[in-house]
Amino acid sequence: MKVKVLALLAGVALLVHQSMIWFYAPVAQSGPVQKIFYMHLPCSWWALVSFFVVFVASILYLFTRKDTYDRVAGAAAEIGVLFATLALVTGSVWARAEWGHWWLWDPKLTTALIMWYVYAGYLVLRNTPMGRDRKALVCAVLGIVAFLDVPLVFFSAKLWGSAHPDGLARQGSGMEIRMWYTVFSGLIAFGFMWGAMVLTRVKQLAQQARLEALLRWDDAS
Repeated sequence: MKVKVLALLAGVALLVHQSMIWFYAPVAQSGPVQKIFYMHLPCSWWALVSFFVVFVASILYLFTRKDTYDRVAGAAAEIGVLFATLALVTGSVWARAEWGHWWLWDPKLTTALIMWYVYAGYLVLRNTPMGRDRKALVCAVLGIVAFLDVPLVFFSAKLWGSAHPDGLARQGSGMEIRMWYTVFSGLIAFGFMWGAMVLTRVKQLAQQARLEALLRWDDAS
């Protein structure tokens, strides 16, 4: 699917999502501040999807040594860190309003923060001066190892308890059906946006690689 089509779908879906947040979803007991949840959850989900893509692309690079997979891993990591940052920020604002604290060191938040640091370090490594093939190999290994923390983030509430609800426990959440529709609308809208951003970044990295190859050829000639 072309980037322009994805971007158009993302724009329409985001408008629908915003209208559902403010005109369709009921106001929760905690008041309008709860509506930040509809931004926080899609950011969290698509950050985790990004890091899963990094994991899969890193494995494929190790087996095939194709630069395309290295670029996919790099693009997904960048978008993943962006979405994870937005999830942490929106979650912190929501926590301040709901719990009276900007941050709690509970298992969910702690593993999420560790995940953010790990993938931020991954991006730093990708920008470190190093031979292209060697850097791609090292990043692929780190992209696989780093993914160990992602399941811990997802299942931490079930494993150790948390101020967050269990991510798999849809029933008993106390959310009305209109809230769930708004949540799913957000996941779809952010999904289109995520796809457009990742594909755009992959194309940018491919063009950057071609330019670097031309510069090396000019220097050698």
